[in-house]
Amino acid sequence: MTAQDEVVDICRDLIRIDTSNPGDHSGPGERQAAEYVAAKLSEAGLEPTVLESHPKRTSVVARIEGQDRTRPALLVHGHLDVVPANAEDWQYDPFSGEIADGCIWGRGAIDMKDMDAMMLAVVRQRLREQRKPARDVVLTFTADEEAGGTWGASFLVNKHPELFEGVTEAVGEVGGFSLTLAGQRLYLLQTAEKGMAWLRLTARGTAGHGSMVNPDNAVTELAEAIGRLGRHEWPVRLIPSVQAFLEGAAQALGTEFAPNDPGQLLSKIGSLSRIIGATLHNTVNPTVLRAGYKVNVVPQTATAEVDGRFLPGYEEEFLAELDRVLGPGVTREFIHHDIALETTPDGALYDAMTSALLAEDPDARVIPYCLSAGTDAKSFSRLGLRCFGFTPLRLSPDLDFSGMFHGIDERVPVEGLRFGTRVLDGFLSCC
Repeated sequence: MTAQDEVVDICRDLIRIDTSNPGDHSGPGERQAAEYVAAKLSEAGLEPTVLESHPKRTSVVARIEGQDRTRPALLVHGHLDVVPANAEDWQYDPFSGEIADGCIWGRGAIDMKDMDAMMLAVVRQRLREQRKPARDVVLTFTADEEAGGTWGASFLVNKHPELFEGVTEAVGEVGGFSLTLAGQRLYLLQTAEKGMAWLRLTARGTAGHGSMVNPDNAVTELAEAIGRLGRHEWPVRLIPSVQAFLEGAAQALGTEFAPNDPGQLLSKIGSLSRIIGATLHNTVNPTVLRAGYKVNVVPQTATAEVDGRFLPGYEEEFLAELDRVLGPGVTREFIHHDIALETTPDGALYDAMTSALLAEDPDARVIPYCLSAGTDAKSFSRLGLRCFGFTPLRLSPDLDFSGMFHGIDERVPVEGLRFGTRVLDGFLSCC
Protein backbone atom coordinates (compact mmCIF):
# COMPACT_ATOMS: atom_id res chain seq x y z
CA MET A 1 0.00 0.00 0.00
CA THR A 2 1.35 3.42 -0.96
CA ALA A 3 1.18 6.50 1.24
CA GLN A 4 -1.46 7.96 -1.06
CA ASP A 5 -3.67 4.93 -0.43
CA GLU A 6 -2.97 4.63 3.28
CA VAL A 7 -3.42 8.31 4.11
CA VAL A 8 -7.18 8.12 3.57
CA ASP A 9 -7.62 5.19 5.95
CA ILE A 10 -5.37 6.75 8.60
CA CYS A 11 -7.17 10.07 8.43
CA ARG A 12 -10.54 8.34 8.86
CA ASP A 13 -9.21 6.27 11.76
CA LEU A 14 -7.94 9.37 13.55
CA ILE A 15 -11.21 11.26 13.04
CA ARG A 16 -13.10 8.33 14.57
CA ILE A 17 -11.05 8.69 17.75
CA ASP A 18 -12.77 11.50 19.67
CA THR A 19 -10.06 13.83 21.01
CA SER A 20 -12.33 16.78 21.76
CA ASN A 21 -10.56 19.33 23.94
CA PRO A 22 -12.87 21.63 25.95
CA GLY A 23 -9.81 23.08 27.68
CA ASP A 24 -10.35 21.73 31.18
CA HIS A 25 -9.37 18.01 31.08
CA SER A 26 -13.04 17.01 30.99
CA GLY A 27 -12.76 15.63 27.46
CA PRO A 28 -11.64 12.17 26.37
CA GLY A 29 -8.04 13.33 26.00
CA GLU A 30 -5.54 12.31 23.34
CA ARG A 31 -4.37 9.01 24.86
CA GLN A 32 -6.19 6.69 22.45
CA ALA A 33 -5.06 8.67 19.39
CA ALA A 34 -1.49 8.80 20.71
CA GLU A 35 -1.46 5.03 21.16
CA TYR A 36 -2.74 4.63 17.59
CA VAL A 37 0.05 6.89 16.29
CA ALA A 38 2.70 5.14 18.35
CA ALA A 39 1.56 1.74 17.04
CA LYS A 40 1.73 2.93 13.43
CA LEU A 41 5.25 4.28 13.99
CA SER A 42 6.37 1.12 15.79
CA GLU A 43 5.07 -1.04 12.94
CA ALA A 44 7.35 0.93 10.63
CA GLY A 45 10.38 0.26 12.80
CA LEU A 46 10.62 3.43 14.88
CA GLU A 47 10.77 3.65 18.67
CA PRO A 48 8.31 6.42 19.57
CA THR A 49 8.31 8.13 22.95
CA VAL A 50 4.84 8.45 24.49
CA LEU A 51 4.53 11.17 27.13
CA GLU A 52 1.59 12.02 29.34
CA SER A 53 1.51 15.49 30.90
CA HIS A 54 -1.77 14.83 32.74
CA PRO A 55 -4.04 11.77 32.78
CA LYS A 56 -5.20 11.17 29.18
CA ARG A 57 -3.26 14.21 27.85
CA THR A 58 -0.72 12.44 25.68
CA SER A 59 1.87 13.37 23.03
CA VAL A 60 4.15 11.24 20.84
CA VAL A 61 7.70 11.99 19.63
CA ALA A 62 9.88 9.92 17.27
CA ARG A 63 13.18 10.64 15.50
CA ILE A 64 13.98 9.42 11.98
CA GLU A 65 17.60 9.14 10.89
CA GLY A 66 18.44 11.26 7.87
CA GLN A 67 20.92 10.88 5.03
CA ASP A 68 23.16 13.68 6.29
CA ARG A 69 23.36 13.51 10.06
CA THR A 70 25.85 16.37 10.21
CA ARG A 71 23.05 18.79 9.36
CA PRO A 72 20.71 20.23 11.99
CA ALA A 73 17.48 18.28 12.40
CA LEU A 74 13.98 19.33 11.30
CA LEU A 75 10.82 19.16 13.44
CA VAL A 76 7.57 18.16 11.71
CA HIS A 77 4.65 18.55 14.11
CA GLY A 78 0.89 18.12 14.23
CA HIS A 79 -1.65 18.13 17.06
CA LEU A 80 -4.01 15.30 17.96
CA ASP A 81 -6.73 17.22 19.80
CA VAL A 82 -9.75 18.86 18.17
CA VAL A 83 -12.37 21.35 19.27
CA PRO A 84 -15.72 19.86 20.35
CA ALA A 85 -18.51 19.26 17.84
CA ASN A 86 -22.28 18.89 18.17
CA ALA A 87 -23.38 16.02 15.91
CA GLU A 88 -26.89 17.48 15.52
CA ASP A 89 -25.45 20.41 13.55
CA TRP A 90 -23.58 18.28 10.99
CA GLN A 91 -24.62 16.58 7.75
CA TYR A 92 -22.53 13.57 8.79
CA ASP A 93 -21.51 12.51 12.27
CA PRO A 94 -18.37 14.53 13.10
CA PHE A 95 -16.60 11.43 14.46
CA SER A 96 -17.56 9.02 11.67
CA GLY A 97 -14.87 9.80 9.11
CA GLU A 98 -17.55 9.52 6.41
CA ILE A 99 -16.49 9.79 2.76
CA ALA A 100 -18.99 11.74 0.68
CA ASP A 101 -18.82 14.17 -2.25
CA GLY A 102 -15.12 13.43 -2.67
CA CYS A 103 -14.26 14.49 0.89
CA ILE A 104 -13.51 12.93 4.26
CA TRP A 105 -15.92 14.51 6.74
CA GLY A 106 -15.34 14.95 10.44
CA ARG A 107 -13.93 17.03 13.24
CA GLY A 108 -10.20 17.37 12.63
CA ALA A 109 -10.36 16.66 8.90
CA ILE A 110 -8.65 20.02 8.30
CA ASP A 111 -7.56 20.93 11.84
CA MET A 112 -5.39 18.85 11.77
CA LYS A 113 -5.74 15.11 11.55
CA ASP A 114 -5.21 15.41 7.81
CA MET A 115 -1.59 16.42 8.41
CA ASP A 116 -1.19 13.79 11.14
CA ALA A 117 -2.31 11.19 8.61
CA MET A 118 0.04 12.54 5.93
CA MET A 119 2.96 12.42 8.34
CA LEU A 120 2.23 8.82 9.29
CA ALA A 121 1.53 7.58 5.76
CA VAL A 122 4.59 9.20 4.20
CA VAL A 123 6.97 8.11 6.94
CA ARG A 124 5.65 4.54 6.89
CA GLN A 125 6.15 4.24 3.12
CA ARG A 126 9.62 5.79 3.23
CA LEU A 127 10.70 3.42 5.98
CA ARG A 128 9.30 0.41 4.12
CA GLU A 129 11.29 1.48 1.07
CA GLN A 130 14.35 2.38 3.16
CA ARG A 131 14.33 5.97 1.89
CA LYS A 132 15.80 8.29 4.47
CA PRO A 133 14.86 11.98 4.65
CA ALA A 134 17.51 14.49 3.67
CA ARG A 135 18.37 15.06 7.35
CA ASP A 136 17.19 13.88 10.75
CA VAL A 137 13.47 14.51 11.24
CA VAL A 138 11.72 14.66 14.61
CA LEU A 139 8.04 13.77 14.30
CA THR A 140 5.83 15.17 17.03
CA PHE A 141 2.11 14.62 17.61
CA THR A 142 0.93 16.88 20.42
CA ALA A 143 -1.90 17.17 22.89
CA ASP A 144 -3.77 20.34 23.85
CA GLU A 145 -2.99 22.66 20.93
CA GLU A 146 -6.63 23.78 20.81
CA ALA A 147 -6.38 25.16 24.35
CA GLY A 148 -3.00 26.87 24.00
CA GLY A 149 -0.64 23.89 24.21
CA THR A 150 0.07 23.96 27.96
CA TRP A 151 -0.34 20.16 28.25
CA GLY A 152 1.20 19.42 24.86
CA ALA A 153 3.90 21.39 23.04
CA SER A 154 4.67 23.63 26.00
CA PHE A 155 5.00 20.59 28.28
CA LEU A 156 7.41 18.94 25.83
CA VAL A 157 9.52 22.07 25.51
CA ASN A 158 9.65 22.66 29.28
CA LYS A 159 10.08 19.07 30.50
CA HIS A 160 11.66 17.17 27.59
CA PRO A 161 13.79 19.56 25.51
CA GLU A 162 16.33 16.75 24.97
CA LEU A 163 13.92 15.17 22.48
CA PHE A 164 14.57 18.14 20.17
CA GLU A 165 18.35 18.18 20.46
CA GLY A 166 19.96 19.48 17.29
CA VAL A 167 16.66 20.74 15.81
CA THR A 168 16.83 24.24 14.32
CA GLU A 169 13.72 24.49 12.11
CA ALA A 170 10.12 23.33 12.22
CA VAL A 171 7.07 22.95 9.99
CA GLY A 172 3.47 22.51 11.18
CA GLU A 173 0.09 24.14 10.60
CA VAL A 174 -1.36 26.21 8.79
CA GLY A 175 0.25 26.68 5.36
CA GLY A 176 0.91 25.07 2.00
CA PHE A 177 -2.77 25.14 1.00
CA SER A 178 -4.02 26.49 -2.31
CA LEU A 179 -6.05 29.62 -3.03
CA THR A 180 -7.40 30.16 -6.53
CA LEU A 181 -7.57 33.78 -7.72
CA ALA A 182 -8.56 34.73 -11.27
CA GLY A 183 -7.90 31.15 -12.36
CA GLN A 184 -4.40 31.00 -10.86
CA ARG A 185 -3.49 28.79 -7.93
CA LEU A 186 -1.45 30.34 -5.16
CA TYR A 187 0.00 28.25 -2.34
CA LEU A 188 0.26 30.11 0.95
CA LEU A 189 3.20 29.35 3.23
CA GLN A 190 2.80 30.59 6.77
CA THR A 191 5.68 32.83 7.81
CA ALA A 192 3.91 34.62 10.67
CA GLU A 193 1.16 34.18 13.23
CA LYS A 194 -0.52 36.54 15.64
CA GLY A 195 0.05 36.45 19.38
CA MET A 196 -2.63 35.40 21.84
CA ALA A 197 -4.14 37.41 24.68
CA TRP A 198 -7.10 35.53 26.11
CA LEU A 199 -8.27 37.84 28.86
CA ARG A 200 -10.72 37.92 31.75
CA LEU A 201 -12.18 41.38 32.33
CA THR A 202 -13.74 42.34 35.65
CA ALA A 203 -15.88 45.28 36.72
CA ARG A 204 -16.67 45.84 40.40
CA GLY A 205 -19.50 47.87 41.84
CA THR A 206 -21.86 48.08 44.79
CA ALA A 207 -24.21 45.19 45.44
CA GLY A 208 -27.79 46.06 46.24
CA HIS A 209 -31.51 45.63 45.70
CA GLY A 210 -32.60 45.59 42.05
CA SER A 211 -35.47 47.98 42.76
CA MET A 212 -33.22 50.85 43.85
CA VAL A 213 -31.20 53.34 41.83
CA ASN A 214 -27.60 52.11 41.61
CA PRO A 215 -25.10 54.38 39.83
CA ASP A 216 -22.29 51.96 40.73
CA ASN A 217 -23.58 48.93 38.81
CA ALA A 218 -20.84 46.47 37.78
CA VAL A 219 -22.96 45.03 34.97
CA THR A 220 -23.48 48.45 33.42
CA GLU A 221 -19.79 49.30 33.69
CA LEU A 222 -18.73 46.04 32.06
CA ALA A 223 -21.41 46.11 29.37
CA GLU A 224 -20.40 49.60 28.26
CA ALA A 225 -16.72 48.62 28.18
CA ILE A 226 -17.44 45.46 26.19
CA GLY A 227 -19.54 47.44 23.74
CA ARG A 228 -16.69 49.89 23.17
CA LEU A 229 -14.20 47.07 22.77
CA GLY A 230 -16.32 44.99 20.41
CA ARG A 231 -16.88 47.96 18.10
CA HIS A 232 -13.37 49.38 18.31
CA GLU A 233 -11.61 49.94 14.97
CA TRP A 234 -7.95 49.01 15.40
CA PRO A 235 -5.37 50.84 13.28
CA VAL A 236 -3.98 49.01 10.24
CA ARG A 237 -0.43 47.74 10.73
CA LEU A 238 1.09 46.04 7.67
CA ILE A 239 3.73 43.54 8.75
CA PRO A 240 6.02 42.12 5.99
CA SER A 241 4.24 38.75 5.72
CA VAL A 242 0.85 40.40 5.24
CA GLN A 243 2.16 42.89 2.70
CA ALA A 244 3.87 40.08 0.75
CA PHE A 245 0.58 38.18 0.57
CA LEU A 246 -1.39 41.23 -0.54
CA GLU A 247 1.17 42.05 -3.23
CA GLY A 248 1.04 38.45 -4.50
CA ALA A 249 -2.75 38.41 -4.48
CA ALA A 250 -2.91 41.74 -6.32
CA GLN A 251 -0.55 40.43 -8.98
CA ALA A 252 -2.68 37.31 -9.49
CA LEU A 253 -5.79 39.49 -9.79
CA GLY A 254 -4.10 41.83 -12.25
CA THR A 255 -4.53 44.89 -10.06
CA GLU A 256 -2.27 47.32 -8.25
CA PHE A 257 -1.58 46.89 -4.55
CA ALA A 258 -2.48 50.05 -2.64
CA PRO A 259 -0.59 50.15 0.70
CA ASN A 260 -2.80 53.00 1.91
CA ASP A 261 -5.94 50.89 1.35
CA PRO A 262 -5.00 47.22 1.87
CA GLY A 263 -8.57 46.25 2.62
CA GLN A 264 -9.59 46.82 -1.00
CA LEU A 265 -8.45 43.30 -1.91
CA LEU A 266 -10.47 41.50 0.76
CA SER A 267 -13.67 41.30 -1.27
CA LYS A 268 -11.75 39.66 -4.12
CA ILE A 269 -10.14 36.76 -2.25
CA GLY A 270 -13.27 34.94 -1.14
CA SER A 271 -13.72 33.30 2.24
CA LEU A 272 -10.02 33.57 3.05
CA SER A 273 -10.69 37.26 3.64
CA ARG A 274 -11.75 36.29 7.17
CA ILE A 275 -8.18 35.23 7.96
CA ILE A 276 -6.39 37.88 5.93
CA GLY A 277 -8.64 40.69 7.13
CA ALA A 278 -7.81 39.79 10.73
CA THR A 279 -4.09 40.15 10.00
CA LEU A 280 -4.33 43.77 8.90
CA HIS A 281 -4.57 44.86 12.53
CA ASN A 282 -4.88 43.65 16.11
CA THR A 283 -8.26 42.19 17.08
CA VAL A 284 -10.40 41.51 20.15
CA ASN A 285 -13.64 39.52 20.21
CA PRO A 286 -15.83 39.35 23.35
CA THR A 287 -16.83 35.71 23.81
CA VAL A 288 -18.12 35.10 27.36
CA LEU A 289 -20.18 37.18 29.84
CA ARG A 290 -20.96 36.33 33.48
CA ALA A 291 -22.77 38.35 36.15
CA GLY A 292 -25.38 38.01 38.85
CA TYR A 293 -27.37 35.17 40.37
CA LYS A 294 -30.88 36.59 40.85
CA VAL A 295 -32.98 39.08 38.90
CA ASN A 296 -33.61 41.44 41.82
CA VAL A 297 -30.02 41.50 43.11
CA VAL A 298 -27.45 43.90 41.68
CA PRO A 299 -24.19 41.88 41.68
CA GLN A 300 -20.96 43.19 43.12
CA THR A 301 -18.89 41.95 40.18
CA ALA A 302 -19.32 41.21 36.48
CA THR A 303 -16.81 39.42 34.28
CA ALA A 304 -16.22 38.88 30.60
CA GLU A 305 -13.76 36.84 28.58
CA VAL A 306 -12.30 38.11 25.33
CA ASP A 307 -10.10 36.64 22.62
CA GLY A 308 -7.38 39.13 21.78
CA ARG A 309 -4.82 38.64 19.00
CA PHE A 310 -1.89 40.94 18.31
CA LEU A 311 0.47 41.23 15.36
CA PRO A 312 4.19 40.51 15.61
CA GLY A 313 5.89 43.62 16.94
CA TYR A 314 2.68 45.24 18.22
CA GLU A 315 1.97 43.62 21.59
CA GLU A 316 2.74 46.72 23.65
CA GLU A 317 0.60 48.90 21.41
CA PHE A 318 -2.21 46.33 21.60
CA LEU A 319 -2.27 46.24 25.40
CA ALA A 320 -2.05 50.01 25.75
CA GLU A 321 -4.94 50.51 23.30
CA LEU A 322 -6.95 47.80 25.03
CA ASP A 323 -6.60 49.51 28.41
CA ARG A 324 -7.52 52.88 26.93
CA VAL A 325 -10.72 51.48 25.37
CA LEU A 326 -11.73 49.57 28.51
CA GLY A 327 -11.29 52.58 30.77
CA PRO A 328 -10.40 52.69 34.47
CA GLY A 329 -13.50 50.85 35.69
CA VAL A 330 -12.46 47.47 34.28
CA THR A 331 -9.43 45.38 35.23
CA ARG A 332 -7.90 42.59 33.13
CA GLU A 333 -5.97 39.38 33.71
CA PHE A 334 -4.56 36.85 31.29
CA ILE A 335 -6.26 33.49 30.87
CA HIS A 336 -3.65 32.55 28.28
CA HIS A 337 -0.90 34.71 26.87
CA ASP A 338 1.55 33.76 24.13
CA ILE A 339 3.89 35.39 21.66
CA ALA A 340 3.47 36.42 18.04
CA LEU A 341 5.92 35.05 15.47
CA GLU A 342 7.31 36.14 12.13
CA THR A 343 10.15 34.89 9.96
CA THR A 344 11.31 35.78 6.47
CA PRO A 345 10.24 33.96 3.28
CA ASP A 346 13.70 32.80 2.33
CA GLY A 347 16.37 30.19 3.03
CA ALA A 348 16.87 26.56 2.10
CA LEU A 349 13.82 25.28 4.00
CA TYR A 350 11.49 27.82 2.39
CA ASP A 351 12.94 26.86 -1.00
CA ALA A 352 12.37 23.16 -0.23
CA MET A 353 8.70 23.75 0.61
CA THR A 354 8.30 25.82 -2.54
CA SER A 355 9.98 23.29 -4.83
CA ALA A 356 7.98 20.40 -3.35
CA LEU A 357 4.71 22.21 -4.08
CA LEU A 358 5.68 23.29 -7.57
CA ALA A 359 6.89 19.81 -8.44
CA GLU A 360 3.26 18.68 -8.09
CA ASP A 361 1.65 21.86 -9.45
CA PRO A 362 4.21 23.58 -11.73
CA ASP A 363 1.86 26.32 -12.96
CA ALA A 364 1.16 27.60 -9.44
CA ARG A 365 2.89 30.30 -7.40
CA VAL A 366 3.97 30.25 -3.76
CA ILE A 367 3.59 33.29 -1.50
CA PRO A 368 3.92 33.92 2.25
CA TYR A 369 1.11 34.92 4.57
CA CYS A 370 0.29 35.52 8.25
CA LEU A 371 -2.10 33.29 10.19
CA SER A 372 -4.66 35.15 12.28
CA ALA A 373 -4.72 32.36 14.89
CA GLY A 374 -1.93 30.58 16.79
CA THR A 375 -0.19 27.20 16.62
CA ASP A 376 2.24 25.03 18.57
CA ALA A 377 5.02 26.94 16.80
CA LYS A 378 4.81 29.43 19.66
CA SER A 379 6.09 26.80 22.09
CA PHE A 380 8.67 25.26 19.77
CA SER A 381 10.10 28.68 18.92
CA ARG A 382 11.24 28.93 22.55
CA LEU A 383 13.83 26.28 21.70
CA GLY A 384 15.28 28.68 19.14
CA LEU A 385 13.55 27.03 16.19
CA ARG A 386 12.63 28.91 13.02
CA CYS A 387 9.00 27.94 12.40
CA PHE A 388 6.84 27.76 9.29
CA GLY A 389 3.30 26.60 8.59
CA PHE A 390 3.34 23.82 5.97
CA THR A 391 0.39 21.43 5.69
CA PRO A 392 0.17 20.96 1.91
CA LEU A 393 -3.29 20.68 0.37
CA ARG A 394 -4.65 21.35 -3.10
CA LEU A 395 -8.18 22.65 -2.66
CA SER A 396 -11.07 23.23 -5.03
CA PRO A 397 -11.85 26.94 -5.52
CA ASP A 398 -15.36 26.55 -4.09
CA LEU A 399 -14.30 25.03 -0.75
CA ASP A 400 -14.63 27.46 2.16
CA PHE A 401 -11.26 26.50 3.65
CA SER A 402 -11.20 29.08 6.44
CA GLY A 403 -14.75 28.06 7.39
CA MET A 404 -13.56 24.48 8.03
CA PHE A 405 -11.56 25.54 11.09
CA HIS A 406 -13.79 25.04 14.16
CA GLY A 407 -16.84 25.12 11.88
CA ILE A 408 -19.57 22.59 11.19
CA ASP A 409 -19.26 20.08 8.31
CA GLU A 410 -15.47 20.20 8.45
CA ARG A 411 -14.06 18.11 5.61
CA VAL A 412 -10.94 17.57 3.52
CA PRO A 413 -10.95 16.63 -0.20
CA VAL A 414 -9.60 13.11 -0.72
CA GLU A 415 -7.60 14.16 -3.77
CA GLY A 416 -6.28 17.19 -1.93
CA LEU A 417 -5.09 14.90 0.86
CA ARG A 418 -3.35 12.61 -1.63
CA PHE A 419 -1.76 15.65 -3.26
CA GLY A 420 -0.44 16.76 0.12
CA THR A 421 1.01 13.31 0.71
CA ARG A 422 3.00 13.52 -2.53
CA VAL A 423 4.21 17.01 -1.66
CA LEU A 424 5.26 16.01 1.86
CA ASP A 425 7.16 13.01 0.51
CA GLY A 426 9.01 15.21 -1.95
CA PHE A 427 9.70 17.76 0.73
CA LEU A 428 11.35 15.20 3.03
CA SER A 429 13.70 14.28 0.19
CA CYS A 430 14.99 17.83 -0.19
CA CYS A 431 14.42 19.42 3.22
